[in-house]
Amino acid sequence: MGGHRRLRIYGRLDCRSALRAIAAGHYVRHRVFFADERTAIASGYRPCAVCLPEKYAAWNRLKLSR
Repeated sequence: MGGHRRLRIYGRLDCRSALRAIAAGHYVRHRVFFADERTAIASGYRPCAVCLPEKYAAWNRLKLSR
């Protein structure tokens, strides 16, 4: 799993949104990596809406219900 340190988002390494940002020269210095999804969540990161839409929707529902 890859993530963005400042935005606190994690997603798949083949995420089209992240790859587009990297190709444009952005994102790289804020990139972090996780061994698995559990580690990303434990570190306070949320799922990416682009490459993990179902997990993002579940996270968003949980956030809104609080």
